[in-house]
Amino acid sequence: MERAYAPWVPVTGARPLPMDDDYAARCEAGQAFVLVQDESIAGLIVLMDFPDHLWIDNVAVEPALKGQGLGRMLMDFAEAEARRRALPELRLLTNARMAANIALYTRLGFTETERREEKGRARVYMAKPLSG
Repeated sequence: MERAYAPWVPVTGARPLPMDDDYAARCEAGQAFVLVQDESIAGLIVLMDFPDHLWIDNVAVEPALKGQGLGRMLMDFAEAEARRRALPELRLLTNARMAANIALYTRLGFTETERREEKGRARVYMAKPLSG
C-alpha cells in the first residue's frame, strides 16, 4: 500500500504509519482484509476488535483505481463486520492535515470525537455509532 499513502508524505511531512506496518503479522492475526480486482490487490482494510467498537486501523485503495467506489466498499465491509461481531461502533483516526479524509469520513457518517498530538502527529479521532 506504499503507493496509496505516498501522496500524503508531502502533506503531512512524514511517512504515514501504515506505510511501515507489518502486514504479514496483520494477516496472521486475521486483521487484514484485501479487495481483489483482476487478480491484483485493489484495496486493503485492517480491522481490530475492541470490547465496545471495531477499530479501522487502515484503509487504502490502489491509486490507479480511485474513484471506482472501492474505498466505500471497504468501509461498508467494516460496518458489516462490526455488526456481525455485535460491536456497536466503528472508530478510526486520521492525520489532521488529511482534510480530504476527514471530509470523506464525515460524509460516511463519522463524527470527530477528539484531536490530539501523538507520536509527533496531529491526530483526529472519529467514530460512527451503528444502530440496530
